[in-house]
Amino acid sequence: MSLDPARLSFNEITADHLSLQAAVEACAASGIGWFGPWRHKLGPGAAERINAAGLRVSSLCRGGFFPATGAATRAERIKDNRLAVEQATELGTDVLVLVCGPAPDGDLEAARRQVLEGIETLLPHAAEHGVQLGIEPLHPMMIAERSVVVTLAQALDLAERFDPAGVGVVIDAYHVWWDPGLEAQTERAVGRILGYHVSDWLSPTPDVLAGRGMMGDGVIDLPRIRALVEAAGYDGPIEVEVINPALAELPTAELMSTVRERFERCC
Repeated sequence: MSLDPARLSFNEITADHLSLQAAVEACAASGIGWFGPWRHKLGPGAAERINAAGLRVSSLCRGGFFPATGAATRAERIKDNRLAVEQATELGTDVLVLVCGPAPDGDLEAARRQVLEGIETLLPHAAEHGVQLGIEPLHPMMIAERSVVVTLAQALDLAERFDPAGVGVVIDAYHVWWDPGLEAQTERAVGRILGYHVSDWLSPTPDVLAGRGMMGDGVIDLPRIRALVEAAGYDGPIEVEVINPALAELPTAELMSTVRERFERCC
Protein backbone atom coordinates (compact mmCIF):
# COMPACT_ATOMS: atom_id res chain seq x y z
CA MET A 1 0.00 0.00 0.00
CA SER A 2 1.34 3.42 -0.94
CA LEU A 3 1.58 5.98 1.82
CA ASP A 4 0.58 9.54 1.08
CA PRO A 5 3.49 11.79 2.17
CA ALA A 6 0.94 14.50 3.00
CA ARG A 7 0.00 12.43 6.06
CA LEU A 8 3.47 12.78 7.59
CA SER A 9 3.55 14.66 10.89
CA PHE A 10 6.86 15.44 12.57
CA ASN A 11 6.63 14.79 16.29
CA GLU A 12 8.79 17.41 17.97
CA ILE A 13 10.52 15.00 20.36
CA THR A 14 12.29 13.51 17.32
CA ALA A 15 14.36 16.70 17.26
CA ASP A 16 14.22 17.60 20.94
CA HIS A 17 17.65 19.21 20.60
CA LEU A 18 16.16 21.91 18.36
CA SER A 19 14.21 24.93 19.46
CA LEU A 20 10.55 25.09 18.47
CA GLN A 21 11.39 27.75 15.90
CA ALA A 22 14.18 25.68 14.36
CA ALA A 23 12.00 22.58 14.26
CA VAL A 24 9.07 24.23 12.51
CA GLU A 25 11.36 25.95 10.03
CA ALA A 26 13.01 22.61 9.24
CA CYS A 27 9.62 20.99 8.70
CA ALA A 28 8.51 23.76 6.38
CA ALA A 29 11.77 23.63 4.41
CA SER A 30 11.35 19.86 4.02
CA GLY A 31 7.77 20.08 2.80
CA ILE A 32 6.31 18.47 5.91
CA GLY A 33 2.85 19.86 6.57
CA TRP A 34 2.01 18.52 10.03
CA PHE A 35 3.70 19.04 13.39
CA GLY A 36 3.22 17.40 16.80
CA PRO A 37 4.50 19.72 19.54
CA TRP A 38 5.39 18.80 23.11
CA ARG A 39 4.32 21.02 25.95
CA HIS A 40 7.79 21.46 27.43
CA LYS A 41 8.85 23.23 24.22
CA LEU A 42 5.93 25.64 24.10
CA GLY A 43 6.44 29.27 24.95
CA PRO A 44 5.00 32.67 24.15
CA GLY A 45 3.96 32.85 20.51
CA ALA A 46 4.24 29.11 19.87
CA ALA A 47 0.97 28.90 17.95
CA GLU A 48 1.89 31.91 15.84
CA ARG A 49 5.30 30.43 14.99
CA ILE A 50 3.77 27.13 13.91
CA ASN A 51 1.09 28.86 11.87
CA ALA A 52 3.61 31.18 10.25
CA ALA A 53 5.53 28.15 9.01
CA GLY A 54 2.37 26.88 7.34
CA LEU A 55 2.09 23.82 9.59
CA ARG A 56 -0.98 22.17 11.05
CA VAL A 57 -0.85 20.61 14.52
CA SER A 58 -1.76 16.92 14.60
CA SER A 59 -1.86 16.59 18.40
CA LEU A 60 -0.39 17.99 21.59
CA CYS A 61 1.74 15.82 23.87
CA ARG A 62 1.07 15.45 26.67
CA GLY A 63 -1.58 15.46 29.35
CA GLY A 64 -2.18 12.72 31.89
CA PHE A 65 -0.02 11.60 34.81
CA PHE A 66 -3.15 11.52 36.94
CA PRO A 67 -2.18 9.16 39.81
CA ALA A 68 -0.70 10.72 42.95
CA THR A 69 -0.54 9.87 46.64
CA GLY A 70 -2.47 12.87 47.92
CA ALA A 71 -5.64 14.71 46.95
CA ALA A 72 -3.82 18.04 46.69
CA THR A 73 -1.31 16.65 44.21
CA ARG A 74 -4.07 15.01 42.19
CA ALA A 75 -5.87 18.35 42.06
CA GLU A 76 -2.69 20.00 40.76
CA ARG A 77 -2.47 17.34 38.06
CA ILE A 78 -6.03 18.13 36.97
CA LYS A 79 -5.20 21.82 36.90
CA ASP A 80 -2.22 21.13 34.66
CA ASN A 81 -4.35 18.97 32.38
CA ARG A 82 -6.91 21.74 32.06
CA LEU A 83 -4.07 24.01 30.96
CA ALA A 84 -3.00 21.36 28.43
CA VAL A 85 -6.52 21.37 26.96
CA GLU A 86 -6.38 25.15 26.60
CA GLN A 87 -2.95 24.94 24.98
CA ALA A 88 -4.25 22.39 22.47
CA THR A 89 -7.06 24.75 21.54
CA GLU A 90 -4.65 27.64 21.11
CA LEU A 91 -2.46 25.50 18.85
CA GLY A 92 -5.42 24.52 16.70
CA THR A 93 -5.51 20.80 17.43
CA ASP A 94 -8.43 18.82 18.77
CA VAL A 95 -6.31 15.94 20.17
CA LEU A 96 -4.57 15.92 23.54
CA VAL A 97 -2.42 12.82 24.04
CA LEU A 98 -2.71 11.32 27.52
CA VAL A 99 0.22 9.45 29.05
CA CYS A 100 -1.64 8.26 32.08
CA GLY A 101 1.12 8.01 34.68
CA PRO A 102 2.58 5.37 37.03
CA ALA A 103 1.42 4.13 40.41
CA PRO A 104 3.25 6.31 42.95
CA ASP A 105 2.97 3.72 45.72
CA GLY A 106 2.95 0.54 43.64
CA ASP A 107 -0.82 0.02 43.84
CA LEU A 108 -1.63 -0.51 40.18
CA GLU A 109 -5.37 -0.89 40.56
CA ALA A 110 -5.68 2.23 42.70
CA ALA A 111 -3.65 4.16 40.15
CA ARG A 112 -5.88 2.93 37.32
CA ARG A 113 -8.93 4.12 39.24
CA GLN A 114 -7.29 7.52 39.58
CA VAL A 115 -6.69 7.58 35.82
CA LEU A 116 -10.39 6.93 35.25
CA GLU A 117 -11.35 9.60 37.77
CA GLY A 118 -8.91 12.05 36.19
CA ILE A 119 -10.40 11.57 32.74
CA GLU A 120 -13.92 11.92 34.15
CA THR A 121 -12.96 15.18 35.83
CA LEU A 122 -11.12 16.59 32.82
CA LEU A 123 -13.64 15.61 30.15
CA PRO A 124 -16.17 18.46 30.60
CA HIS A 125 -13.39 21.05 30.23
CA ALA A 126 -12.05 19.25 27.16
CA ALA A 127 -15.52 19.03 25.61
CA GLU A 128 -16.07 22.73 26.22
CA HIS A 129 -12.91 23.45 24.22
CA GLY A 130 -13.60 20.91 21.47
CA VAL A 131 -10.60 18.78 22.45
CA GLN A 132 -10.63 14.98 22.39
CA LEU A 133 -8.62 13.00 24.94
CA GLY A 134 -6.44 10.32 23.36
CA ILE A 135 -5.32 7.61 25.79
CA GLU A 136 -1.94 6.27 24.68
CA PRO A 137 -1.01 2.83 26.06
CA LEU A 138 2.73 2.49 26.64
CA HIS A 139 4.97 -0.55 26.43
CA PRO A 140 4.72 -2.70 29.61
CA MET A 141 8.38 -2.04 30.41
CA MET A 142 7.37 1.56 31.18
CA ILE A 143 4.71 0.70 33.76
CA ALA A 144 6.79 1.69 36.79
CA GLU A 145 7.85 5.10 35.49
CA ARG A 146 5.27 6.32 32.98
CA SER A 147 1.93 4.56 32.68
CA VAL A 148 -0.28 1.95 34.30
CA VAL A 149 -2.07 1.65 30.95
CA VAL A 150 0.12 -0.73 28.98
CA THR A 151 -2.11 -2.46 26.42
CA LEU A 152 -4.50 -1.26 23.79
CA ALA A 153 -7.18 -3.38 25.49
CA GLN A 154 -6.72 -1.43 28.73
CA ALA A 155 -6.85 1.88 26.90
CA LEU A 156 -10.06 0.86 25.16
CA ASP A 157 -11.58 -0.36 28.42
CA LEU A 158 -11.11 3.18 29.71
CA ALA A 159 -12.16 4.96 26.54
CA GLU A 160 -15.34 2.94 26.13
CA ARG A 161 -16.69 4.34 29.38
CA PHE A 162 -17.11 7.64 27.54
CA ASP A 163 -18.66 8.94 24.35
CA PRO A 164 -16.28 8.44 21.39
CA ALA A 165 -16.67 12.13 20.58
CA GLY A 166 -14.71 12.90 23.74
CA VAL A 167 -12.32 10.04 24.50
CA GLY A 168 -10.37 7.73 22.21
CA VAL A 169 -6.97 6.10 21.89
CA VAL A 170 -3.64 6.95 20.33
CA ILE A 171 -1.83 3.93 18.89
CA ASP A 172 1.97 4.03 18.87
CA ALA A 173 3.59 1.18 16.95
CA TYR A 174 6.58 1.21 19.33
CA HIS A 175 4.33 0.46 22.29
CA VAL A 176 1.92 -2.09 20.80
CA TRP A 177 3.83 -4.06 18.13
CA TRP A 178 4.52 -6.98 20.49
CA ASP A 179 0.87 -7.50 21.54
CA PRO A 180 -0.63 -10.85 20.37
CA GLY A 181 -4.07 -9.27 20.69
CA LEU A 182 -3.25 -6.25 18.54
CA GLU A 183 -5.36 -7.23 15.54
CA ALA A 184 -8.50 -7.91 17.58
CA GLN A 185 -8.06 -4.79 19.70
CA THR A 186 -7.46 -2.57 16.68
CA GLU A 187 -10.68 -3.88 15.15
CA ARG A 188 -12.37 -3.04 18.44
CA ALA A 189 -11.01 0.51 18.22
CA VAL A 190 -13.14 1.51 15.24
CA GLY A 191 -14.29 5.09 15.79
CA ARG A 192 -11.88 5.59 18.69
CA ILE A 193 -8.47 6.06 17.03
CA LEU A 194 -7.35 9.67 17.41
CA GLY A 195 -3.73 9.28 16.32
CA TYR A 196 -1.07 6.89 15.09
CA HIS A 197 2.66 7.17 15.86
CA VAL A 198 5.59 5.36 14.26
CA SER A 199 9.22 4.57 15.01
CA ASP A 200 11.06 1.24 15.21
CA TRP A 201 12.21 -1.21 17.89
CA LEU A 202 15.95 -1.77 17.77
CA SER A 203 17.33 -5.16 18.77
CA PRO A 204 19.09 -5.08 21.14
CA THR A 205 17.32 -2.07 22.58
CA PRO A 206 19.82 0.50 23.91
CA ASP A 207 17.24 2.28 26.06
CA VAL A 208 13.54 1.48 26.52
CA LEU A 209 12.44 5.12 26.43
CA ALA A 210 15.10 6.85 24.36
CA GLY A 211 16.50 4.05 22.22
CA ARG A 212 13.96 4.07 19.43
CA GLY A 213 15.02 3.49 15.88
CA MET A 214 14.21 5.23 12.64
CA MET A 215 11.56 3.36 10.69
CA GLY A 216 13.16 0.46 8.84
CA ASP A 217 16.06 0.07 11.27
CA GLY A 218 14.32 -2.34 13.63
CA VAL A 219 11.96 -5.29 13.88
CA ILE A 220 8.45 -3.77 13.77
CA ASP A 221 6.24 -4.71 10.84
CA LEU A 222 5.05 -1.15 10.30
CA PRO A 223 3.05 -1.75 7.11
CA ARG A 224 1.02 -4.43 8.91
CA ILE A 225 0.17 -2.15 11.82
CA ARG A 226 -0.73 0.72 9.52
CA ALA A 227 -3.03 -1.62 7.61
CA LEU A 228 -4.77 -2.55 10.86
CA VAL A 229 -5.15 1.08 11.91
CA GLU A 230 -6.48 2.11 8.52
CA ALA A 231 -8.88 -0.84 8.39
CA ALA A 232 -10.26 0.49 11.68
CA GLY A 233 -11.04 3.77 9.93
CA TYR A 234 -8.10 6.01 10.81
CA ASP A 235 -6.91 8.09 7.85
CA GLY A 236 -5.42 11.10 9.63
CA PRO A 237 -1.84 12.31 10.08
CA ILE A 238 0.82 9.80 11.13
CA GLU A 239 3.35 11.15 13.60
CA VAL A 240 7.00 10.13 13.35
CA GLU A 241 8.09 9.98 17.00
CA VAL A 242 11.64 8.70 17.25
CA ILE A 243 12.96 9.37 20.74
CA ASN A 244 16.72 8.92 20.49
CA PRO A 245 19.34 11.52 21.47
CA ALA A 246 21.70 10.12 18.81
CA LEU A 247 19.56 11.89 16.20
CA ALA A 248 21.01 15.18 17.44
CA GLU A 249 24.28 14.17 15.76
CA LEU A 250 22.68 14.41 12.31
CA PRO A 251 22.59 17.70 10.43
CA THR A 252 19.02 18.97 10.56
CA ALA A 253 18.45 18.74 6.81
CA GLU A 254 19.66 15.12 6.81
CA LEU A 255 17.39 14.24 9.72
CA MET A 256 14.37 15.67 7.96
CA SER A 257 15.15 14.01 4.65
CA THR A 258 15.66 10.69 6.41
CA VAL A 259 12.32 11.01 8.18
CA ARG A 260 10.58 11.69 4.87
CA GLU A 261 12.30 8.88 3.01
CA ARG A 262 11.74 6.27 5.72
CA PHE A 263 8.14 7.35 6.20
CA GLU A 264 7.34 6.83 2.55
CA ARG A 265 9.38 3.64 2.13
CA CYS A 266 9.02 1.78 5.43
CA CYS A 267 5.69 2.71 7.00
